[in-house]
Amino acid sequence: MKQDLIVILDLGSTENTVLAREIRALGVYSEIHPHDITMEELSAFKNVKGVILNGGENRIVDGQAVEIRQELYEFGCPMISIDYPQSKCKTTFSTLPTQEELRQFVFEECRAEANWNMKNFIEDQVELIRRQVGDRKVLLALSGGVDSSVVAAMLIKAIGKQLTCVHVNHGLMRKNESENVVTVFQDELHANLIYVDASERFLGKLENVADPEQKRKIIGGEFIRVFEEEARKLEGIDFLGQGTIYPDIIESGTKTAKMVKSHHNVGGLPEDLKFELVEPLKQLFKDEVRACGVELGLPHDMVYRQPFPGPGLGVRCLGAITRDRLEAVRESDAMLRDEFAKAGLDKKVWQYFTVVPDFKSVGMKHGARVFEYMVIIRAINTIDAMTATIEKVDWDVLETITNRILAEVKNVNRVCYDMSPKPPATIEFE
Repeated sequence: MKQDLIVILDLGSTENTVLAREIRALGVYSEIHPHDITMEELSAFKNVKGVILNGGENRIVDGQAVEIRQELYEFGCPMISIDYPQSKCKTTFSTLPTQEELRQFVFEECRAEANWNMKNFIEDQVELIRRQVGDRKVLLALSGGVDSSVVAAMLIKAIGKQLTCVHVNHGLMRKNESENVVTVFQDELHANLIYVDASERFLGKLENVADPEQKRKIIGGEFIRVFEEEARKLEGIDFLGQGTIYPDIIESGTKTAKMVKSHHNVGGLPEDLKFELVEPLKQLFKDEVRACGVELGLPHDMVYRQPFPGPGLGVRCLGAITRDRLEAVRESDAMLRDEFAKAGLDKKVWQYFTVVPDFKSVGMKHGARVFEYMVIIRAINTIDAMTATIEKVDWDVLETITNRILAEVKNVNRVCYDMSPKPPATIEFE
Protein backbone atom coordinates (compact mmCIF):
# COMPACT_ATOMS: atom_id res chain seq x y z
CA MET A 1 0.00 0.00 0.00
CA LYS A 2 1.39 3.37 -1.03
CA GLN A 3 -0.87 5.32 1.32
CA ASP A 4 -0.12 5.97 4.99
CA LEU A 5 -2.69 4.33 7.26
CA ILE A 6 -4.49 5.32 10.47
CA VAL A 7 -6.11 2.26 12.08
CA ILE A 8 -9.36 2.69 14.04
CA LEU A 9 -10.08 -0.13 16.49
CA ASP A 10 -13.80 -0.56 17.17
CA LEU A 11 -14.38 -0.69 20.92
CA GLY A 12 -18.12 -0.04 20.77
CA SER A 13 -18.38 3.35 19.07
CA THR A 14 -21.37 4.23 16.94
CA GLU A 15 -19.26 6.83 15.13
CA ASN A 16 -16.48 4.73 13.63
CA THR A 17 -17.48 5.70 10.10
CA VAL A 18 -17.67 9.40 11.01
CA LEU A 19 -14.12 9.25 12.33
CA ALA A 20 -12.85 7.25 9.36
CA ARG A 21 -14.36 9.70 6.90
CA GLU A 22 -12.94 12.71 8.76
CA ILE A 23 -9.46 11.23 8.53
CA ARG A 24 -9.88 10.40 4.85
CA ALA A 25 -11.12 13.97 4.30
CA LEU A 26 -7.71 15.09 5.56
CA GLY A 27 -6.15 13.10 2.71
CA VAL A 28 -5.00 10.20 4.89
CA TYR A 29 -6.29 6.66 4.49
CA SER A 30 -8.10 5.07 7.47
CA GLU A 31 -9.61 1.67 8.16
CA ILE A 32 -11.86 0.27 10.90
CA HIS A 33 -10.86 -3.05 12.49
CA PRO A 34 -12.14 -5.22 15.38
CA HIS A 35 -11.01 -4.47 18.92
CA ASP A 36 -9.42 -7.92 19.36
CA ILE A 37 -7.00 -7.60 16.45
CA THR A 38 -3.69 -9.31 17.21
CA MET A 39 -0.23 -7.75 17.14
CA GLU A 40 0.60 -10.05 14.22
CA GLU A 41 -2.44 -8.90 12.24
CA LEU A 42 -1.78 -5.23 12.93
CA SER A 43 1.90 -5.61 12.05
CA ALA A 44 0.92 -7.11 8.69
CA PHE A 45 -0.53 -3.79 7.53
CA LYS A 46 1.87 -1.53 5.68
CA ASN A 47 2.52 2.11 6.57
CA VAL A 48 0.54 2.19 9.83
CA LYS A 49 1.22 5.66 11.22
CA GLY A 50 -1.21 5.72 14.15
CA VAL A 51 -3.92 3.83 16.03
CA ILE A 52 -7.16 5.18 17.50
CA LEU A 53 -9.00 3.18 20.18
CA ASN A 54 -12.60 4.19 19.54
CA GLY A 55 -14.91 3.30 22.43
CA GLY A 56 -18.57 4.07 22.93
CA GLU A 57 -21.96 2.95 24.10
CA ASN A 58 -21.61 -0.59 22.69
CA ARG A 59 -18.36 -1.44 24.50
CA ILE A 60 -20.23 -3.81 26.86
CA VAL A 61 -20.74 -7.17 25.12
CA ASP A 62 -22.36 -10.10 26.95
CA GLY A 63 -21.96 -8.26 30.23
CA GLN A 64 -18.24 -7.58 29.82
CA ALA A 65 -16.37 -4.50 28.66
CA VAL A 66 -14.36 -5.18 25.50
CA GLU A 67 -10.65 -4.38 25.60
CA ILE A 68 -7.73 -4.41 23.19
CA ARG A 69 -4.91 -6.87 23.61
CA GLN A 70 -2.41 -5.38 26.04
CA GLU A 71 0.48 -6.12 23.67
CA LEU A 72 -0.86 -3.52 21.23
CA TYR A 73 0.29 -0.72 23.52
CA GLU A 74 3.82 -1.76 22.52
CA PHE A 75 3.08 -1.52 18.80
CA GLY A 76 5.38 1.45 18.44
CA CYS A 77 3.29 4.17 16.80
CA PRO A 78 1.23 7.05 18.27
CA MET A 79 -2.03 5.93 19.88
CA ILE A 80 -4.99 7.85 21.29
CA SER A 81 -8.29 6.71 22.77
CA ILE A 82 -11.86 8.01 22.61
CA ASP A 83 -14.49 7.16 25.27
CA TYR A 84 -12.51 4.12 26.41
CA PRO A 85 -12.12 4.06 30.24
CA GLN A 86 -9.67 1.14 30.24
CA SER A 87 -7.24 3.01 27.99
CA LYS A 88 -3.55 3.26 28.85
CA CYS A 89 -2.97 5.93 26.20
CA LYS A 90 -1.40 9.22 27.25
CA THR A 91 -3.97 11.16 25.21
CA THR A 92 -7.66 10.38 25.69
CA PHE A 93 -10.86 12.06 24.56
CA SER A 94 -14.37 11.71 26.01
CA THR A 95 -16.39 13.18 22.53
CA LEU A 96 -14.89 12.81 19.07
CA PRO A 97 -11.72 14.99 18.77
CA THR A 98 -12.22 18.36 17.12
CA GLN A 99 -11.06 18.67 13.54
CA GLU A 100 -7.97 20.57 14.70
CA GLU A 101 -7.18 17.96 17.39
CA LEU A 102 -7.57 15.19 14.82
CA ARG A 103 -5.38 17.06 12.34
CA GLN A 104 -2.70 17.51 15.00
CA PHE A 105 -2.71 13.79 15.85
CA VAL A 106 -2.62 12.63 12.22
CA PHE A 107 0.01 15.02 10.90
CA GLU A 108 2.10 16.18 13.88
CA GLU A 109 2.14 13.08 16.08
CA CYS A 110 1.76 10.36 13.47
CA ARG A 111 3.74 12.20 10.76
CA ALA A 112 1.30 10.85 8.16
CA GLU A 113 1.33 12.21 4.63
CA ALA A 114 -1.81 13.34 2.82
CA ASN A 115 -1.41 10.77 0.05
CA TRP A 116 -4.89 9.20 0.05
CA ASN A 117 -6.31 9.62 -3.46
CA MET A 118 -8.01 7.45 -6.07
CA LYS A 119 -4.98 7.22 -8.34
CA ASN A 120 -2.91 5.68 -5.54
CA PHE A 121 -5.82 3.51 -4.40
CA ILE A 122 -6.30 2.07 -7.89
CA GLU A 123 -2.58 1.38 -8.26
CA ASP A 124 -2.60 -0.44 -4.92
CA GLN A 125 -5.67 -2.52 -5.78
CA VAL A 126 -4.39 -3.44 -9.24
CA GLU A 127 -1.19 -4.70 -7.63
CA LEU A 128 -3.11 -6.63 -4.95
CA ILE A 129 -5.47 -8.18 -7.52
CA ARG A 130 -2.57 -9.33 -9.70
CA ARG A 131 -0.81 -10.78 -6.67
CA GLN A 132 -3.96 -12.59 -5.51
CA VAL A 133 -5.14 -13.88 -8.90
CA GLY A 134 -1.87 -14.55 -10.69
CA ASP A 135 -2.57 -16.19 -14.05
CA ARG A 136 -5.92 -17.64 -12.96
CA LYS A 137 -9.44 -16.48 -13.86
CA VAL A 138 -12.14 -14.44 -12.14
CA LEU A 139 -15.91 -14.68 -12.47
CA LEU A 140 -17.72 -11.40 -11.78
CA ALA A 141 -21.35 -10.83 -10.87
CA LEU A 142 -22.17 -7.91 -13.15
CA SER A 143 -25.50 -6.34 -12.23
CA GLY A 144 -24.74 -3.17 -14.16
CA GLY A 145 -24.99 -1.09 -10.99
CA VAL A 146 -22.31 1.33 -9.85
CA ASP A 147 -20.42 -1.07 -7.59
CA SER A 148 -20.20 -4.02 -9.98
CA SER A 149 -19.39 -1.72 -12.92
CA VAL A 150 -16.47 -0.16 -11.05
CA VAL A 151 -15.24 -3.61 -9.97
CA ALA A 152 -15.43 -4.74 -13.61
CA ALA A 153 -13.37 -1.76 -14.75
CA MET A 154 -10.83 -2.38 -11.98
CA LEU A 155 -10.51 -6.07 -12.84
CA ILE A 156 -10.21 -5.36 -16.56
CA LYS A 157 -7.36 -2.93 -15.78
CA ALA A 158 -5.67 -5.52 -13.55
CA ILE A 159 -6.17 -8.83 -15.37
CA GLY A 160 -7.88 -8.10 -18.71
CA LYS A 161 -9.14 -11.24 -20.46
CA GLN A 162 -8.80 -13.32 -17.31
CA LEU A 163 -12.15 -11.82 -16.30
CA THR A 164 -15.50 -13.33 -17.25
CA CYS A 165 -18.61 -11.27 -16.42
CA VAL A 166 -21.93 -12.94 -15.69
CA HIS A 167 -25.17 -11.00 -15.66
CA VAL A 168 -27.99 -12.84 -13.92
CA ASN A 169 -31.55 -11.73 -14.55
CA HIS A 170 -33.18 -12.84 -11.31
CA GLY A 171 -36.58 -11.47 -12.31
CA LEU A 172 -36.17 -8.66 -9.79
CA MET A 173 -34.52 -6.14 -12.09
CA ARG A 174 -35.82 -2.68 -12.93
CA LYS A 175 -37.64 -2.18 -16.22
CA ASN A 176 -35.36 -2.90 -19.22
CA GLU A 177 -32.34 -3.17 -16.90
CA SER A 178 -31.03 -6.50 -18.17
CA GLU A 179 -31.37 -5.40 -21.77
CA ASN A 180 -29.38 -2.24 -21.00
CA VAL A 181 -26.63 -4.20 -19.24
CA VAL A 182 -26.14 -6.42 -22.27
CA THR A 183 -26.09 -3.42 -24.62
CA VAL A 184 -23.54 -1.43 -22.61
CA PHE A 185 -21.13 -4.15 -21.50
CA GLN A 186 -21.28 -6.61 -24.35
CA ASP A 187 -21.91 -4.36 -27.35
CA GLU A 188 -20.18 -1.13 -26.27
CA LEU A 189 -17.45 -2.16 -23.80
CA HIS A 190 -16.83 -5.55 -25.46
CA ALA A 191 -16.64 -7.38 -22.14
CA ASN A 192 -16.62 -11.18 -22.01
CA LEU A 193 -20.25 -11.35 -20.87
CA ILE A 194 -22.49 -14.33 -20.14
CA TYR A 195 -26.23 -13.60 -19.78
CA VAL A 196 -28.31 -15.93 -17.61
CA ASP A 197 -32.10 -15.65 -17.37
CA ALA A 198 -32.88 -17.26 -14.00
CA SER A 199 -36.02 -15.27 -13.21
CA GLU A 200 -38.33 -18.27 -12.80
CA ARG A 201 -35.78 -20.04 -10.62
CA PHE A 202 -35.47 -17.10 -8.22
CA LEU A 203 -39.19 -16.35 -8.04
CA GLY A 204 -39.86 -20.01 -7.32
CA LYS A 205 -37.40 -20.04 -4.41
CA LEU A 206 -38.94 -16.85 -3.02
CA GLU A 207 -42.55 -18.00 -3.19
CA ASN A 208 -44.37 -17.39 0.13
CA VAL A 209 -41.17 -16.06 1.78
CA ALA A 210 -42.04 -12.87 3.69
CA ASP A 211 -39.12 -12.37 6.09
CA PRO A 212 -36.71 -9.72 4.70
CA GLU A 213 -33.57 -11.39 6.02
CA GLN A 214 -34.63 -14.74 4.61
CA LYS A 215 -35.35 -13.16 1.23
CA ARG A 216 -31.89 -11.55 1.16
CA LYS A 217 -30.18 -14.80 2.09
CA ILE A 218 -32.13 -16.79 -0.52
CA ILE A 219 -31.29 -14.28 -3.25
CA GLY A 220 -27.63 -14.10 -2.21
CA GLY A 221 -27.35 -17.87 -1.96
CA GLU A 222 -28.96 -18.47 -5.35
CA PHE A 223 -26.64 -15.92 -6.93
CA ILE A 224 -23.65 -17.92 -5.75
CA ARG A 225 -25.22 -21.17 -6.96
CA VAL A 226 -25.76 -19.70 -10.41
CA PHE A 227 -22.14 -18.57 -10.54
CA GLU A 228 -20.95 -22.01 -9.47
CA GLU A 229 -22.99 -23.56 -12.27
CA GLU A 230 -21.61 -21.12 -14.83
CA ALA A 231 -18.07 -21.64 -13.55
CA ARG A 232 -18.37 -25.39 -14.07
CA LYS A 233 -19.01 -24.67 -17.75
CA LEU A 234 -15.74 -22.72 -17.93
CA GLU A 235 -12.15 -23.70 -17.27
CA GLY A 236 -9.92 -22.46 -14.49
CA ILE A 237 -12.34 -20.24 -12.57
CA ASP A 238 -10.99 -19.93 -9.02
CA PHE A 239 -12.18 -16.48 -7.97
CA LEU A 240 -15.46 -14.62 -7.57
CA GLY A 241 -15.35 -10.83 -7.95
CA GLN A 242 -17.83 -8.86 -5.83
CA GLY A 243 -18.84 -5.23 -5.43
CA THR A 244 -18.86 -5.27 -1.64
CA ILE A 245 -18.34 -1.76 -0.24
CA TYR A 246 -17.68 -0.48 3.29
CA PRO A 247 -21.30 0.28 4.31
CA ASP A 248 -22.22 -3.32 3.36
CA ILE A 249 -19.69 -4.67 5.85
CA ILE A 250 -20.48 -2.16 8.59
CA GLU A 251 -24.27 -2.58 8.39
CA SER A 252 -23.97 -6.38 8.41
CA GLY A 253 -22.64 -6.11 11.97
CA THR A 254 -19.34 -6.47 13.84
CA LYS A 255 -18.41 -7.81 17.25
CA THR A 256 -19.47 -4.59 18.98
CA ALA A 257 -22.01 -3.28 16.45
CA LYS A 258 -25.55 -4.56 16.01
CA MET A 259 -26.56 -5.81 12.58
CA VAL A 260 -28.73 -3.44 10.56
CA LYS A 261 -29.33 -5.95 7.76
CA SER A 262 -27.60 -8.76 5.92
CA HIS A 263 -26.16 -7.65 2.60
CA HIS A 264 -26.09 -10.22 -0.19
CA ASN A 265 -22.35 -9.63 -0.56
CA VAL A 266 -21.72 -10.25 3.13
CA GLY A 267 -24.38 -12.28 4.91
CA GLY A 268 -25.84 -14.47 2.18
CA LEU A 269 -22.83 -16.55 1.18
CA PRO A 270 -23.14 -20.34 1.68
CA GLU A 271 -20.58 -22.12 3.86
CA ASP A 272 -19.49 -24.40 1.01
CA LEU A 273 -18.51 -21.51 -1.25
CA LYS A 274 -16.23 -22.85 -3.98
CA PHE A 275 -14.57 -19.55 -4.91
CA GLU A 276 -12.02 -17.29 -3.28
CA LEU A 277 -13.39 -13.73 -3.18
CA VAL A 278 -11.90 -10.70 -4.90
CA GLU A 279 -13.38 -7.53 -3.36
CA PRO A 280 -11.30 -4.49 -4.35
CA LEU A 281 -13.89 -1.90 -3.20
CA LYS A 282 -14.62 -3.28 0.27
CA GLN A 283 -12.91 -0.37 2.05
CA LEU A 284 -14.64 2.40 0.05
CA PHE A 285 -17.71 4.44 0.89
CA LYS A 286 -20.23 5.02 -1.90
CA ASP A 287 -18.98 8.46 -2.93
CA GLU A 288 -15.44 7.07 -3.05
CA VAL A 289 -16.62 4.23 -5.32
CA ARG A 290 -17.99 6.82 -7.74
CA ALA A 291 -14.72 8.79 -7.61
CA CYS A 292 -12.88 5.53 -8.33
CA GLY A 293 -15.11 4.90 -11.35
CA VAL A 294 -14.38 8.36 -12.73
CA GLU A 295 -10.63 7.82 -12.25
CA LEU A 296 -10.94 4.49 -14.10
CA GLY A 297 -12.55 6.29 -17.04
CA LEU A 298 -16.08 4.90 -16.83
CA PRO A 299 -18.86 6.99 -18.45
CA HIS A 300 -20.42 9.59 -16.18
CA ASP A 301 -23.94 8.17 -16.63
CA MET A 302 -22.74 4.76 -15.50
CA VAL A 303 -20.88 6.01 -12.45
CA TYR A 304 -23.73 8.24 -11.28
CA ARG A 305 -26.63 5.95 -12.07
CA GLN A 306 -29.23 5.14 -9.43
CA PRO A 307 -27.97 2.85 -6.65
CA PHE A 308 -29.73 -0.51 -6.72
CA PRO A 309 -29.62 -3.20 -3.99
CA GLY A 310 -28.31 -6.66 -4.84
CA PRO A 311 -31.67 -8.30 -4.08
CA GLY A 312 -33.20 -5.81 -6.52
CA LEU A 313 -36.93 -5.22 -6.43
CA GLY A 314 -37.20 -8.20 -4.08
CA VAL A 315 -36.73 -5.84 -1.12
CA ARG A 316 -39.05 -3.23 -2.60
CA CYS A 317 -41.91 -5.68 -3.09
CA LEU A 318 -42.48 -5.86 0.66
CA GLY A 319 -43.29 -9.16 2.33
CA ALA A 320 -43.88 -12.29 0.27
CA ILE A 321 -43.30 -11.46 -3.40
CA THR A 322 -46.26 -11.75 -5.76
CA ARG A 323 -46.06 -11.18 -9.48
CA ASP A 324 -48.74 -8.49 -9.56
CA ARG A 325 -47.03 -6.43 -6.86
CA LEU A 326 -43.62 -7.01 -8.41
CA GLU A 327 -44.92 -5.65 -11.70
CA ALA A 328 -46.45 -2.67 -9.88
CA VAL A 329 -43.05 -1.89 -8.30
CA ARG A 330 -41.28 -2.23 -11.65
CA GLU A 331 -43.70 -0.01 -13.57
CA SER A 332 -44.05 2.66 -10.88
CA ASP A 333 -40.27 2.81 -10.44
CA ALA A 334 -39.82 3.37 -14.17
CA MET A 335 -42.38 6.19 -14.11
CA LEU A 336 -40.74 7.81 -11.09
CA ARG A 337 -37.32 7.75 -12.76
CA ASP A 338 -38.79 9.12 -15.97
CA GLU A 339 -40.54 12.05 -14.27
CA PHE A 340 -37.53 12.84 -12.05
CA ALA A 341 -35.38 13.05 -15.19
CA LYS A 342 -37.87 15.41 -16.85
CA ALA A 343 -37.81 17.64 -13.75
CA GLY A 344 -33.99 17.58 -13.49
CA LEU A 345 -34.15 15.79 -10.14
CA ASP A 346 -32.10 12.84 -11.42
CA LYS A 347 -29.01 15.05 -11.17
CA LYS A 348 -29.94 16.39 -7.74
CA VAL A 349 -31.33 13.47 -5.73
CA TRP A 350 -28.96 10.70 -4.62
CA GLN A 351 -31.51 7.87 -4.63
CA TYR A 352 -35.20 7.54 -5.41
CA PHE A 353 -37.44 4.53 -5.87
CA THR A 354 -40.87 3.06 -5.18
CA VAL A 355 -42.02 0.21 -2.96
CA VAL A 356 -45.31 -1.69 -2.79
CA PRO A 357 -46.42 -3.09 0.62
CA ASP A 358 -48.14 -6.44 0.98
CA PHE A 359 -51.51 -5.03 2.04
CA LYS A 360 -54.39 -3.31 0.26
CA SER A 361 -56.58 -0.29 0.92
CA VAL A 362 -60.08 0.59 -0.21
CA GLY A 363 -60.57 3.00 -3.11
CA MET A 364 -62.84 3.99 -6.01
CA LYS A 365 -62.27 3.41 -9.73
CA HIS A 366 -64.79 3.98 -12.51
CA GLY A 367 -67.55 4.49 -9.96
CA ALA A 368 -66.94 1.17 -8.25
CA ARG A 369 -65.33 0.17 -4.95
CA VAL A 370 -61.87 -1.42 -5.32
CA PHE A 371 -59.42 -2.98 -2.88
CA GLU A 372 -55.90 -2.45 -4.24
CA TYR A 373 -52.25 -1.80 -3.36
CA MET A 374 -50.45 1.44 -2.60
CA VAL A 375 -47.18 2.73 -4.01
CA ILE A 376 -44.75 4.48 -1.64
CA ILE A 377 -42.22 6.91 -3.12
CA ARG A 378 -38.85 7.41 -1.40
CA ALA A 379 -36.31 10.09 -2.38
CA ILE A 380 -33.24 10.71 -0.22
CA ASN A 381 -29.88 12.49 -0.24
CA THR A 382 -26.70 11.22 1.39
CA ILE A 383 -22.93 11.26 1.08
CA ASP A 384 -21.92 7.87 2.42
CA ALA A 385 -25.24 5.95 2.76
CA MET A 386 -24.78 5.83 6.54
CA THR A 387 -27.17 8.75 7.13
CA ALA A 388 -29.75 10.26 4.78
CA THR A 389 -32.12 13.22 4.51
CA ILE A 390 -35.41 13.53 2.64
CA GLU A 391 -35.60 15.40 -0.68
CA LYS A 392 -38.30 18.10 -0.60
CA VAL A 393 -39.80 17.38 -4.01
CA ASP A 394 -41.93 20.11 -5.58
CA TRP A 395 -45.63 19.47 -5.08
CA ASP A 396 -46.45 19.76 -8.80
CA VAL A 397 -43.85 17.09 -9.62
CA LEU A 398 -45.25 14.75 -6.99
CA GLU A 399 -48.76 15.34 -8.28
CA THR A 400 -47.69 14.51 -11.85
CA ILE A 401 -46.01 11.28 -10.70
CA THR A 402 -49.00 10.33 -8.56
CA ASN A 403 -51.51 10.87 -11.37
CA ARG A 404 -49.43 8.88 -13.80
CA ILE A 405 -48.97 5.93 -11.42
CA LEU A 406 -52.68 5.84 -10.56
CA ALA A 407 -53.64 5.97 -14.23
CA GLU A 408 -51.07 3.55 -15.69
CA VAL A 409 -50.08 1.00 -13.02
CA LYS A 410 -52.42 -1.93 -12.53
CA ASN A 411 -53.80 -2.90 -9.10
CA VAL A 412 -52.82 0.43 -7.46
CA ASN A 413 -55.21 3.01 -5.98
CA ARG A 414 -53.03 5.04 -3.62
CA VAL A 415 -49.62 6.83 -3.69
CA CYS A 416 -47.71 7.97 -0.56
CA TYR A 417 -44.45 9.89 -0.01
CA ASP A 418 -42.01 8.63 2.64
CA MET A 419 -40.77 11.43 4.93
CA SER A 420 -38.46 9.31 7.14
CA PRO A 421 -34.72 10.17 7.39
CA LYS A 422 -31.93 7.67 8.15
CA PRO A 423 -31.75 7.11 11.09
CA PRO A 424 -34.19 6.06 12.44
CA ALA A 425 -35.28 4.55 9.09
CA THR A 426 -32.88 2.81 6.71
CA ILE A 427 -32.64 3.71 3.03
CA GLU A 428 -34.45 0.58 1.91
CA PHE A 429 -37.66 -0.68 3.54
CA GLU A 430 -36.33 -4.22 4.01
